[in-house]
Amino acid sequence: MEKSEKLKDQCAVVTGANSGIGKGVAFALSRAGAKVVVNYVVGETEASKVVQEIKAEGGEAMIAHADVSNEQQVQAMFTKAVKEYGTVDILVNNAGLQRDATIAEMTLEQWNKVIEVNLTGQFLCTREAVREFQRRGPVPERSSALGKIICMSSVHDIIPWATHANYAASKGGVLLFMKTAAQELAPQKIRVNGISPGAIKTPINTDAWSTKEAEESLLKLIPYKRVGVVEDIGKAATWLSSDDSDYVNGITIYVDGGMTCYPEFADGG
Repeated sequence: MEKSEKLKDQCAVVTGANSGIGKGVAFALSRAGAKVVVNYVVGETEASKVVQEIKAEGGEAMIAHADVSNEQQVQAMFTKAVKEYGTVDILVNNAGLQRDATIAEMTLEQWNKVIEVNLTGQFLCTREAVREFQRRGPVPERSSALGKIICMSSVHDIIPWATHANYAASKGGVLLFMKTAAQELAPQKIRVNGISPGAIKTPINTDAWSTKEAEESLLKLIPYKRVGVVEDIGKAATWLSSDDSDYVNGITIYVDGGMTCYPEFADGG
């Protein structure tokens, strides 16, 4: 467990942080010195456990319930974070979900739910974070930037994914939302970047890697020949949140072991 003070005295809101990638990012930011707001919409027990584990390591954390697609709940979450920690310095837009179906069978509810959480949720949280950055003003002893925002996307922001049209559309939207936000907010010293994970071992996708056969099949899509872990994403998020990446704005880091190199074409297709 490596610790640093790169994010000392900063507050980070991590959405969907009660499990999987969000949980891994919450731990990584805490170990870099940040106070972490662990957001959840379901799974309060799991969110509380994350907070307890962060505190057991000597960090600071709190839970905050909010459906990121609900404007009032998002605003209440940021109000709670500011009341507890004084301000917000970092936002990691991680919350997301899938509702898979073929296009012919996909319901409007399935389409809307994914877009509302995965895309609209990032807008609502980003808007509140920006408003708080602007209200607080610069604190150069904490960070060179006025604020840092990370939009969690997926390799499927550029790789099509049959039977996941709603998910892929939402992630493609995240890509250009992030870039547009970065373009607009950079003059205010607000940095906005993205992380697009590839195959990462989390509880939600155990079927894809939990058996030898499943993992071997998955590795055909990964040139680096290992399945990612949440710590891989946490390291990228910590770097993008710190002054080490102060001149980095509007980019997406693909943490995917080379999946976006389309290894199926390595032998000529």
